[in-house]
Amino acid sequence: MKLQGLLWGALFPLMFADAAVAADGNTTQDPPARKVRLALITDKFISPVNMAVPRDGTGRLFFCQKEGKVWIVKKDGSLLPKPFLDVSSDMVKVNPAYDERGLLGMAFHPDFKKNRKFYVYYSAPVEKPVKKVLDHKSRLVEFTASAADPNVADPASKRVLMEINQPESNHNGGQLEFGADGYLYIGLGDGGGGGDKHGTAGNGQDLGTLLGKILRIDVNGNPYKIPADNPFVKTAGAKPEIWAYGLRNPWRFSFDRNTRKLFAGDVGQALYEEVDIITKGGNYGWRIMEGYHDFNVPAGADKSKLIAPIHEYDHDLGISITGGYVYRGKAIPSLKGGYVFGDYNGKTFVLAPKGSKWERADLELTDRPKDNPFILSWGEDEEGEIYMLTSSSTKDGFKGAVYKLIPAR
Repeated sequence: MKLQGLLWGALFPLMFADAAVAADGNTTQDPPARKVRLALITDKFISPVNMAVPRDGTGRLFFCQKEGKVWIVKKDGSLLPKPFLDVSSDMVKVNPAYDERGLLGMAFHPDFKKNRKFYVYYSAPVEKPVKKVLDHKSRLVEFTASAADPNVADPASKRVLMEINQPESNHNGGQLEFGADGYLYIGLGDGGGGGDKHGTAGNGQDLGTLLGKILRIDVNGNPYKIPADNPFVKTAGAKPEIWAYGLRNPWRFSFDRNTRKLFAGDVGQALYEEVDIITKGGNYGWRIMEGYHDFNVPAGADKSKLIAPIHEYDHDLGISITGGYVYRGKAIPSLKGGYVFGDYNGKTFVLAPKGSKWERADLELTDRPKDNPFILSWGEDEEGEIYMLTSSSTKDGFKGAVYKLIPAR
């Protein structure tokens, strides 16, 4: 754990030395691009921002549409005509063109096959929105699939576990993932706006708020329980749900199904995007740091305790990271063990371990749509194969699409 969280002070000279060499053009050439092909799964709904699988042997894929519906694609590739769940009436009204609010996350209980329970995270209205104080609230809700029809959720089973006030409309996080420990991990942004201008130190560094954190809870409680080994359960003034902190907007995280490591893409401010490996109690630097670089360093700050990203890239390359998955499927051997991720601008990459570092290569996509869609999210099926969730601006409005990564010809 300590080796994974290499100290900033020790890393900085090496990082900037590498950057200087790269600027001089004296480094070795970039690793060759990995090549895959895109196979269209569905383009029948807009804004697919999350994919979840029940791991119940059915092969079904569930997709969250930002506007509030969950759709099912069956194992044979057909999209069911009726949504599995519709929470749009409980949500704020979102703009399909661009809005960071909406139905943002979904995860199935590890015992879903027996108890039929699943969880969603969405943006709900508040009675009296107050500008710069409260825009909406993020709501974590448990539902149960219908006993009569497994392809439909039972709306009467709704159970609200958590509501979190959000001061701004952006930086909502929303990823939900169950770990191998059976606990639910929840990603939350810093509350939005720019520069995390919340309180005296920013929400990311404030253990007294859930914002700017990754949380870990036991859903088998009323409304939930705090795992006894969470890192801040005995810290005065800290929220006991917190697993890690110092994040700006973790837009998609995932567990490597082999190593169990938790990889997160954390969206940067104006200059840098980063990939982190999240560890228990870790502080990932925001708003003190953006990537490897100083952002808003308070007097007397001890940066040696901050955990560095495993990778960053600047805004000459991208604009907003979309975290992905470590590939553990069988169809594309060249991706094995690599962390597949992308950027909202449509670029795609693979991070491959090289000694103690990670090396980025381009991920070249053939059969790519000509409109170069925005990458909203990624998904992983029961076999470990990876999917790319996108949205495109067309003459007829916004159009969503889901693609599966398959071997290049």
